[in-house]
Amino acid sequence: MTSRGLRNCNPGNLRRTKDRWKGLRLQQTDKEFFQFVDMAHGYRAMMITLRNYIRRYGCRTLASIIRRYAPPSENNTSAYLAYVCNEMGVPTTYEPDLEDKATLCALVSAMSRMENGVDAVPEEVEAGWKLL
Repeated sequence: MTSRGLRNCNPGNLRRTKDRWKGLRLQQTDKEFFQFVDMAHGYRAMMITLRNYIRRYGCRTLASIIRRYAPPSENNTSAYLAYVCNEMGVPTTYEPDLEDKATLCALVSAMSRMENGVDAVPEEVEAGWKLL
């Protein structure tokens, strides 16, 4: 069975808000999560969200980014963080440069795997980067 995030072309499972993301499906039939026209637009939204955590909210470390993205009220945040750190081969104190293509793509790939249970398709992640 395909995960909700993949069915919605929303690999980061971004919750619906007032944001009007580029690439949204015309009809949003999922009441909780955004639905995008393709995975590239879903990855783009995820990448922008993570960059905004640094720019707007002062998140610097991977731990602070993951705590904001996957709060304990909805997730096992410590397991999420441990998984992403293991996938990226970095400590929780790592300060990712999300302006760097390789770093941002590695982060969203690891998070997508955590969210959906399957490996991200590198070409889809890179297509999201190209839409930034």
